[in-house]
Amino acid sequence: MPNMTTTELDITSLPYRPGVGMMVLNQNREVLVAQRLDSSVDTWQMPQGGIEKGETPLQAALRELNEEIGTANVEVLAESQDWLHYDYTPELIQNVAKGRCRGIRQKWFLMRFLGHDKDIDLNTSVPEFHTWRWTELETLPDLVFPLKRPLYKRLVAEFGELVRNQIS
Repeated sequence: MPNMTTTELDITSLPYRPGVGMMVLNQNREVLVAQRLDSSVDTWQMPQGGIEKGETPLQAALRELNEEIGTANVEVLAESQDWLHYDYTPELIQNVAKGRCRGIRQKWFLMRFLGHDKDIDLNTSVPEFHTWRWTELETLPDLVFPLKRPLYKRLVAEFGELVRNQIS
């Protein structure tokens, strides 16, 4: 049996933190992405967050939208077929997750934004983002932090046809 460090054994036994992610579309079929306040790298992400005790994934998604972009004026178009996950690096497990989880397991929602750009307000009670923009669906995997790329590619594949077929 190969030698495994305690860290490697511990990582594989850690649970995934449950969460949600939201692919929010505007009337032009573009996707909302934002840059985190706590990131020093030039990457973007879609809104996402944890599920609190007693919440359904959809309740968590709507709460997270309010907390992150100041509005949940959306219509749900679809939900991911499966729970999708990404693994943290050992450094993130230690420094960000404090050894409590190995990564994030998320239920994703495709949503149509029903408001206007002026309704998006990042200056929430606990701001998470410093800027946002709309982007083309196909560009998403190239914009995100590398460990999230496989998940974003899967989302583009799963939601892509629905996004392309949305009526402007």
